[in-house]
Amino acid sequence: MKPLSSSLEQVQESFDKVRAQLEKFDFTLGGGWEYDHGYFDRYLDEAHKVWLRIPVQVITGRIEGDTEATDAVVEVGQPFVLKHVYNEGLDEEAEAETYGALIDQFQAPLDADASIEEKWVKEAANVLNSVEKAWIH
Repeated sequence: MKPLSSSLEQVQESFDKVRAQLEKFDFTLGGGWEYDHGYFDRYLDEAHKVWLRIPVQVITGRIEGDTEATDAVVEVGQPFVLKHVYNEGLDEEAEAETYGALIDQFQAPLDADASIEEKWVKEAANVLNSVEKAWIH
């Protein structure tokens, strides 16, 4: 993980506005969001292993990521670049799930916080700079 400085840090804004602004730059609300925080993610490489991530923390209300609108107000945290290195292929040690007898075929990352090449840090900084310039306060 490589933190990046940003003029967006500590900006407090409606969640809907933050989401709309970031979606213009191909960010999506990551699947791990909770009612009180979340991460907007944008992949930087075609393999989807290097990501620019912008965290948000709820100040009032709650994130309703799968709805059109919410009353939440969020504070933007410090953006960072993240790289995940995964095993390719199926997990040979996968076990059947208790319910539904499904096979868990996905492996854990080999390195969930792999070192990040300088070109990706620069690319992330460029994307972040574009977002900052376009931000409507």
